Amino acid sequence: MSKEDLLIVDDEPSVRKSLVDTLRDEGYQVSSLGSAEEALSWIQKSPPDLVLLDIWLPGMDGIAALERMKKLIPDLAVVMISGHGSIEAAVKATKLGAYDFIEKPPSQERLTLVVRHALDQARLEKENLQLRETLQKRYEIVGESAGMESIQQMIRAVAPTNGRVLIRGESGTGKELVARSIHQQSLRREKPFVEVNCAAIPEDLIESELFGHEKGSFTGATAKRKGKFEMADGGTIFLDEVGDMSLRTQAKVLRVLEEQRFERVGGTESLGVDVRVLAASNKDLVQAIAEGKFREDLYYRLNVVPLYVPPLRERRGDVPPLVNHFLCEFCKEYGKREKVMSAEAMKVLTDFHWPGNVRELKNLIERLIIMVPSDKIELFDVESSLGPSASVPAGVVTEGSLSEDSLREAVDQFEKAFIVERLGENSWNISRTAEKLGIERSNLHRKLKALGIKRAE
Repeated sequence: MSKEDLLIVDDEPSVRKSLVDTLRDEGYQVSSLGSAEEALSWIQKSPPDLVLLDIWLPGMDGIAALERMKKLIPDLAVVMISGHGSIEAAVKATKLGAYDFIEKPPSQERLTLVVRHALDQARLEKENLQLRETLQKRYEIVGESAGMESIQQMIRAVAPTNGRVLIRGESGTGKELVARSIHQQSLRREKPFVEVNCAAIPEDLIESELFGHEKGSFTGATAKRKGKFEMADGGTIFLDEVGDMSLRTQAKVLRVLEEQRFERVGGTESLGVDVRVLAASNKDLVQAIAEGKFREDLYYRLNVVPLYVPPLRERRGDVPPLVNHFLCEFCKEYGKREKVMSAEAMKVLTDFHWPGNVRELKNLIERLIIMVPSDKIELFDVESSLGPSASVPAGVVTEGSLSEDSLREAVDQFEKAFIVERLGENSWNISRTAEKLGIERSNLHRKLKALGIKRAE
């Protein structure tokens, strides 16, 4: 049985009674008033879910009342009613935000249908707003360091433009958050934000993923499909890990940037598209150009505004606010009472080197929220989750690495030992280890190859 509150505003007592009786029989809670002035006072004290508002009222008429109501409560659902309505009045009411316009006396079926649809529409709009607010909070950039303040300033400067941005930084630093923040503060924020992880899509499928395909263009193409560029039309496309894109695909992306046109795989029709391109990479693209793995012309097309996101170990002052943010987020998500971090535990987290950056920290806090029963997370809880590496301060290498010829070699040796230790803890399960480290499975594979790590170790 529905429990929505309805308010009927009509100066004819017989009409009010008829509407009240019909809607109460449908399970609604219904109140009624005879003037617009009374209604405005009522909704300020106790806003209803929907107002049925007569156009012709003594004193203030319904159109003026609708305008005042929408200023007081913009998302208020209002249905206009009139015994001798006109198209002009209906159009004006709709422009002012009325959901619908019905004539008196309405049939029971027409009345209940319009009320139900208006309430459904209002509910959907409210849910969409709440969802958008939740997503914005989830993708909020948290940090108080000078580095993060500089990034926020750059975002505010570049967001209102159509300038392309190339976001650099290690895996897990929050490059996607930066891209989403640019989109949310741009003039395209009401249009789609489409993300493409170039490292996660097989080379033989990435062109179809980006540009779509025609039916029968390859084995398995059983229907025509839109690509990511077409889906992002009017909005923003985010090419994550763009350095993993093949040279062939790079050439096609370059054409889209230059001409704003493309063809679907297997198609001949040239399609126009209006998208803003943001890209990100954890690779040194200048080095990739020197090695012939990345097109120089594409690099300069993407790198209109370069933006670097520093690793967490270089902005340790951001660890406490990030920890508190994730504590609040996961306590709400899992319906748990609010937890706090002890001072000793927070110090260990702040001093840790965080090879997986913010993603690794987020995964750790989620694990602690799930596993720690008390409302206070202690030093023992954090050290148990981090393992032996918790005792190694950020920036410190182990004794065996001090004999290496360069800092890079020392860092590589420490990273190798750390990854081998984590692999051992997870029985050499690559997916589980990548999850624990807070990095992508493909990135872990690349690190294993680059560091020469084999199971025998």
